[in-house]
Amino acid sequence: MKSEIQDHADFTQVRYANCWEDADILIQALAPRDRHCLSIGSAGDNSFSLLAAGAKQVTITEMNPAQIACIKLRIAAYQTLSHREFLILLGEADGSSDARYALYQKCLPVLDDETRNYWNHFTAHIRDGFGRIGKFENYFSLFREKLLPLVHSQEKIHRLLAPRSTSERHDFYQIEWNTWRWRLLFRFFFSRFIMGRLGRDPAFFKYVEGSVADRILMRARHALTELDPSENPYLHWILTGNYGQHLPHALREENFLIIRENLHRISIAPRPMESVLSDSAETFQAYNLSDIFEYMSEENTENLLRQIHASSDPGARLAYWNMLAPRSRPETLSAHIKPLPTLSQKLFTQDKAFFYSAFIVEEII
Repeated sequence: MKSEIQDHADFTQVRYANCWEDADILIQALAPRDRHCLSIGSAGDNSFSLLAAGAKQVTITEMNPAQIACIKLRIAAYQTLSHREFLILLGEADGSSDARYALYQKCLPVLDDETRNYWNHFTAHIRDGFGRIGKFENYFSLFREKLLPLVHSQEKIHRLLAPRSTSERHDFYQIEWNTWRWRLLFRFFFSRFIMGRLGRDPAFFKYVEGSVADRILMRARHALTELDPSENPYLHWILTGNYGQHLPHALREENFLIIRENLHRISIAPRPMESVLSDSAETFQAYNLSDIFEYMSEENTENLLRQIHASSDPGARLAYWNMLAPRSRPETLSAHIKPLPTLSQKLFTQDKAFFYSAFIVEEII
């Protein structure tokens, strides 16, 4: 069974070398301990976070072979490397290209032939740090290296990322950061046209209405004022090229050994979620749906939610992001799925991956 997006988008390259969704709020939403989780793969980070949070089992659904290669190399790195070495291989900790390649060699014995052949073909990506080579990462790198210096100096960027009180952050944003050059750059670089060609596939904007840049600019203001930029790994990566001292959940040292010791609880289903649901003889109790409905019509969103309901135990949790296309449980499914708006809004206000317009948490009745 195919997913709608397969008919419109290219799935032959690494789109995301990292997960750009906040696992801290995902874990609070799904309460994954002792649950069988079905999780959108992407680069794998948030699936590993569910494992670290006590999931009984995590089934990863991913239809892009390049993304599966990223997930499998991460698994091999968890198995064979130290935490510090893992960060070096990703490109998050200092290390030479030769050092990264040597660490990759340590991973080879536990990689299957297909994954080994894939990365042997892209050894330049290994040497660069394989957490830096996705289309989305390249998009942010272009923003950081070529365009942001036209608007703000390195000194001002470092000041933005310094710890401040909420009122001090608002003052800094209004007085020093939110210049007309910043707004102009933002509206250009995060427009539907530029983002579709350089960051995401144009097909991902099929159901988007209104100004893409204006919505993301509003969320960026929230991240720079209401949240603490000094503790935001995603903002650090975009503005400086690395996560800084505050790593995403799956990369934190305190979670590293937990993930390593529980990798046997992970399985990868190399096909769309619709196919996994129709084939599975088991039920699921938690769903990390990423922003899957962003790429679907309202009709197909409802169809997938019906499938999820049929494959779930009562009390199963669903969590997903809206970026620009508003999606949530339709009224036709009100007898089967209930929204959790208070929890959704509470977690959304904490979301460090600031480019999403909503975070939706729902529960199977």
